[in-house]
Amino acid sequence: MAKSKARQGTEVEMDMTPMIDVVFLMIIFFMIVSDMSQQDLADIELPVAEKAVDDKTEEGRMIVNIYPDGKIEIKKRKYETLDDQGAIDALRAYLASEVAKGELDEQGLSERSLLIRADKETKFKEVQKVMRICGENGIKIYKVQLAAAQNEQP
Repeated sequence: MAKSKARQGTEVEMDMTPMIDVVFLMIIFFMIVSDMSQQDLADIELPVAEKAVDDKTEEGRMIVNIYPDGKIEIKKRKYETLDDQGAIDALRAYLASEVAKGELDEQGLSERSLLIRADKETKFKEVQKVMRICGENGIKIYKVQLAAAQNEQP
C-alpha cells in the first residue's frame, strides 16, 4: 500500500518557459529578416506603367535608386550624380563586388539581376548611365529590371 502512494506523487510537470522564449526569439528574428529585404528601397515616386506586373523579389537582386536630381542611392548610402567620378567609382565597386559573389554563365555574364528604381521625374539619361556601367568588363549584368508603379484602375 505504501508503494501506490509513492507512485501517485511522482507526476512530472514540463517547464514551458524555455519553449516560450525560443518562440519569441524566432518571431523577432523573422520580423527583422523580413524588414531587411525592403531596406534597399528608397522612398521615391515611381512612374506609372499601364502593363506593370507585381514584383517578385529575387534572392540576391541588386538595387540602385535614382532621385529626380540625379543622385543615386546604394544600400542606404547616397552619392552625387553619375557626373561625379566618386559616385561612378562607388557604383562600379558595388556592382563588381556583388557580381563577384554570384555565378557567371558560359559567356561571363552575371546570373544576378539589377533593379533600377528611378523617380518619375528622373531624366532617362541618368538611368542610361547606370545601364552603361552594367555592361563594363568585370560587371556584365544583362538582367536589368526597371521599377514602375501599377496603373490604378477606377
